Amino acid sequence: MNVSDLARKLRVTPHELLDKLPALGFDIGRKAIKVDNQVADRIIKKWFENERRERIRNSLLALSTKSDDRVETTVIKEVALPSVVIVRDLAGKLGLPVTKVIQQLMRAGILASQNERLDFETAAIIAEELGFKARPEEAKAEGYVETIQDSDRIKDIFEKEEQENLKTRLPVIVVMGHVDHGKTKLLDAIRETNVVDKEAGGITQHIGAYQVVRKDRNLTFIDTPGHEAFTVMRSRGAKVADIAILVVAADDGVQPQTKEALSIIQAAKLPFVVVLNKMDKPDVDPDRVLSQLAELGVTTDAWGGSVPLVKLSAKTQMGIDELLDVLILLSDMNVDKIRANPDRRAVGTIVESHVDKGEGPVATVLVQAGTLKRNDSLSIADALYGRVRSMRDWNGKQLSAASPGTPVKVLGFKVLPSVGDIFEVPEDSKKLEVAKAKSTHQVAQAFTATKQIPIKTESEEETSKKNLNIILKCDTLGSLEALLGMLEKIQNDIVGAEVIQKGLGNVNENDVTRAENSPPSVVYAFGVVPSPQALALAREKGVDIKEYKIIYELFDDVIQRLNELVPPEIIITPLGNFEAVAIFRTETGRMVVGGKVNDGKIVSGEKVHVWRGEDPIGEGSIDSLQSGKQTVKEVHAGQECGVSFKGKTRLQPGDRLEVYHEEVKERKLVIPR
Repeated sequence: MNVSDLARKLRVTPHELLDKLPALGFDIGRKAIKVDNQVADRIIKKWFENERRERIRNSLLALSTKSDDRVETTVIKEVALPSVVIVRDLAGKLGLPVTKVIQQLMRAGILASQNERLDFETAAIIAEELGFKARPEEAKAEGYVETIQDSDRIKDIFEKEEQENLKTRLPVIVVMGHVDHGKTKLLDAIRETNVVDKEAGGITQHIGAYQVVRKDRNLTFIDTPGHEAFTVMRSRGAKVADIAILVVAADDGVQPQTKEALSIIQAAKLPFVVVLNKMDKPDVDPDRVLSQLAELGVTTDAWGGSVPLVKLSAKTQMGIDELLDVLILLSDMNVDKIRANPDRRAVGTIVESHVDKGEGPVATVLVQAGTLKRNDSLSIADALYGRVRSMRDWNGKQLSAASPGTPVKVLGFKVLPSVGDIFEVPEDSKKLEVAKAKSTHQVAQAFTATKQIPIKTESEEETSKKNLNIILKCDTLGSLEALLGMLEKIQNDIVGAEVIQKGLGNVNENDVTRAENSPPSVVYAFGVVPSPQALALAREKGVDIKEYKIIYELFDDVIQRLNELVPPEIIITPLGNFEAVAIFRTETGRMVVGGKVNDGKIVSGEKVHVWRGEDPIGEGSIDSLQSGKQTVKEVHAGQECGVSFKGKTRLQPGDRLEVYHEEVKERKLVIPR
């Protein structure tokens, strides 16, 4: 992009633009005439961000002169704010009504709803004007993710419980590790079932909860997905567990999700055992893996540390019994922590939920305290969600009661709960009947949410990045949440993926209509199918509906579509300068001039910027070159020649022609899945 074109977009002169760029962190030179398109996009984004912040500061400065309306600015409290905060959450952190924060934003010239997202700098300015000093919020341990409702509620229940009421319960064990390192195959070997074959592509895409008996001892296992898209689900798996198994493939070693799983385990302060899987493969090097773990601060008992190590092969079932014995030992060592009161009202965590075509809303719940019985009412966040019509264990057997540490599939929810929600059996369900309708409305809103795309002005369209609009329909909440988290990881200044509508269930006609009205767009059906009416409408309107059961394939399709939106990169290579001395011929769109090459070289067929003094006046190209009486391909510094210039600019003696080579290079997004 030409500097003059860039200046025109920003509504300033080229000189003003070049003067201000160093202050914004761009040093392209005072005499630059062309800027790489990618750099230009970053300049535009930074320029408008800077202008917006200056407007906010000026508004607040003007506001500070009005003593009657001005909020006292004496700093009375320090508040920690994240890099991005919702207006409603900002009000909560400041302990002020949302309306007061919105009023302050309006005074600063910002029209924002309570669900609007603010960057840290904007939020900090508003907080300061309201009498607070803002500081950046400290990041949590890598890979640690807060649940929608933190397990502090369950911790409070355990802390208030009388010690004499607590009894030993079933230990809950979470299996974690990198994708394809054999976690589900390990559980498959333990249970002697074949869960792997039921998962699309051989990878786990939901949380599964199962039970195993070893030496008359029941052990509850939670299988969490290893793919990076399922970070939230892994984190929630760790929050309900007592013991963790960190699975590492002996042939592959420590990988990114291995480190992330370890961070989650350490953040949850879980005792854990390291399992070296795939020991049946030839040429495996266990010591290399143990060395990688030691670099992360994990020293196994094989190397004199305190973390148990089990070498096994899930494929051949070698070492499975040893692993179960180690888990029982860890359970006995932590028996004082693995206790609960079975006689209280039940409380626990939703580990998976979905809508079944024949059964309606269904959830897998893990009972953590109390005993869940048939016909018990179920509440979440003081709202009635239904009652237990039926309970089944992991292999489908009907249960009348579930004790602490037991995972069960529950039928009877009137409203679909979210993965990670804390459920309770209320003391008096009649008091929650009013909250039932409200809760239904909230859940319906949350999972049939659509995002309005604002109409952009011409200038905004020039400066904004290109978005692929996605309508996402999934089979379960866990899948929906995981896919949303994965799509949020696509960070790029040029293109982006934006989910404008999401929900559970099959693709319908409304989804197709939404896609048609928001180009470029695509409808993704993950684990679900489009209705016949939706398919017919999609064919008529030319809307793409893509069906997937494996997250890898859906993600690859998103990246492919984004690559089609990425503009090519233009690489400019300066070649040389030519000074016009005499004009020999003038035609429409063409001139023949004579002059001298001052530096570098000029090449026939290349592009040209024309300068008159210190100002760029136009551009064109070199049609042909003549040195002496011969037509040549290029002329070097110090030589005189005739130039056939092609372009609309009328050249004059003394004009300078800057010759450059322009290469158009295709760009591809490189985003690890």
